[in-house]
Amino acid sequence: MTTRTLVLLRHGKSDWSGGEPDRLRPLAQRGRRQAPEAGRWLAEHLPHLDLALVSPAERAARTWELAAAELDHPPPTRLDDRVYAASANELLRVIHELADDTHSVVLVGHNPGLEDLTELLLGQWVPMPTSALAVIRLGGAWTEVGTASAELLARGRPPR
Repeated sequence: MTTRTLVLLRHGKSDWSGGEPDRLRPLAQRGRRQAPEAGRWLAEHLPHLDLALVSPAERAARTWELAAAELDHPPPTRLDDRVYAASANELLRVIHELADDTHSVVLVGHNPGLEDLTELLLGQWVPMPTSALAVIRLGGAWTEVGTASAELLARGRPPR
């Protein structure tokens, strides 16, 4: 049976002080500090990623940019409007479209969609505060995600 790895990464802490529209809200200092930490964890534990699917919101795109800078071989990055403010079912539709030759994907997005997706896949709620990672091993093809087996391999958040 083919296994896949799905890494969920919630964007870093955002800065609400400037009054920007939601999509343009930047990272706060804490988010800029934690994002590279998430990247270092990925570099140590999952050095080979095939693709990064990233919300185009400023805070998500910048989180991935800072995290990917810590990887020796960052994967191709695809900004996908459907990831912004997506529900679990919308994220599932995006995942179902992944190519069969893609085996490990990092999805950089937002709550509540990421928490809801973990619950849908694992049958348990996994908290996803800002900058948190959840690594999920999936059985079967991407089109089977949501109905095939799923196992939480790791989760956590960089120190404040």
